[in-house]
Amino acid sequence: MRIFQLKGYKAMLVVTCLLFGVMDLQARSLPDFTQMVEEYSPAVVNISTKQKPKKSLKDHIPPHYKIPDLPEDSPLNELFKHFFGAPHGPGGPGGGSPHGPGFEGQSLGSGFIISKDGYLMTNHHVVDGADEIIVRLSDHREFKAELIGSDQRSDIALLKIEAEDLPVVTINETKELKVGEWVLAIGSPFGFDHSVTAGIVSAKGRSLPRENYVPFIQTDVAINPGNSGGPLFNLDGEVVGINSQIYSRTGGFMGLSFAIPIDMAMNVVDQIKNKGFVTRGWLGVLIQDVTRELAESFGLSRPYGALVAQVQPGSPSEKAGLITGDVILSFNGDEVANSAALPPMVGASPVDRPAEVEILRQGKRQTVEVVIGALPEDAALKMGAAGSPAQGNKIGVAVQELTPEEREQLGLKAEGGVLVNEVTPGPAQEAGVRKGDVIQMINNVWLKGVADFKQQVKDLPEGKSVAVLVYRRQGPIFLALRLPKDE
Repeated sequence: MRIFQLKGYKAMLVVTCLLFGVMDLQARSLPDFTQMVEEYSPAVVNISTKQKPKKSLKDHIPPHYKIPDLPEDSPLNELFKHFFGAPHGPGGPGGGSPHGPGFEGQSLGSGFIISKDGYLMTNHHVVDGADEIIVRLSDHREFKAELIGSDQRSDIALLKIEAEDLPVVTINETKELKVGEWVLAIGSPFGFDHSVTAGIVSAKGRSLPRENYVPFIQTDVAINPGNSGGPLFNLDGEVVGINSQIYSRTGGFMGLSFAIPIDMAMNVVDQIKNKGFVTRGWLGVLIQDVTRELAESFGLSRPYGALVAQVQPGSPSEKAGLITGDVILSFNGDEVANSAALPPMVGASPVDRPAEVEILRQGKRQTVEVVIGALPEDAALKMGAAGSPAQGNKIGVAVQELTPEEREQLGLKAEGGVLVNEVTPGPAQEAGVRKGDVIQMINNVWLKGVADFKQQVKDLPEGKSVAVLVYRRQGPIFLALRLPKDE
């Protein structure tokens, strides 16, 4: 191979040409958002609300949590409101600053216009508890908005302002969105109107704690307090999501943002407009993931599907003949990747309509027709972990009786014990108890069933460690559980 050496200005000329060539290639490969922002930003609005909170933020903090005194305009207030349940709905980037009793509070968020006659969309938590909602357009006109309706579970709210011939956004189905695709957000972070940020889709179908019925779009678009309710655009200028939440340890953007898929949001909006409330499909089963070991025992080539851990009495699933131990592989022809994927599928299904559910039972595949019911308001009947009995449990676990099939699958020969189907933050989680464990003994008392478990939990001493014997596939193991002492 021959090597040519260039010296002096010739070498510099070649290097300069190469550098400009690379820069030109990079420039041509990066998207240009300017035209899209000019065309669609007029349809994005700033939303402010006023309310008179009855309690301050500190009144809602559990007694064992201590937080510093923060300025009223601190963005960290929004973070604390999210995690400690202040009276303005679920958390996210878009609420406002809490104020003490007797003062009017102001919440800042974003929204976007979906019809020329004044209908617009935002997050439920942006307007929840508001006595007055003010919408400011890009031309600085302000309108008092009417709350047509909102849905806390999906975090969607529909507003109406009295105006005509307004600029509107274009809606697209989320199914066409791909991971790695460029997306853009327009909103009012910290009150800075019509701020534009861009990034890519990081993942789709994310299930977040307490949000089992929303398959979130995860992005790395910079989202901060005030962006909530604003649109997420694709490169064609179409809205594909509503910016709703961030993951943060500081109160600011950390590279993890979550948006509600627009097709799901439009379904909620249509229900609010047409009948004034939102209904969701319901199967009536408690489910868990299929692990690699369970997949092998079921004869599955790979772990996927949702394993039925319990069938609710009187539920659509019981009426259709589903039983504990069934693995739901697909729902209406769509594969169920894991247990988190099933609730959004069922929730979006029409109530009182049949659905085809493919299951695996004792190594054989079969299709069962289930007439979908309406999701009850009772939180204990929700599919998934949200609002389940474990959250009100003294140690933070929900348990159930073991069936003979479950004992066989686990290789458990001993009688008694209870199966853990949920673990929430608390003493049990800190001790190392996991979902799928069989609790056999608490404080040297063997458990015959759920009744014994409840009694032992009730009698647990505070501030003292007790031994808990759990059984896993690897064998039995003792864990030390300590109930905190009330101050």
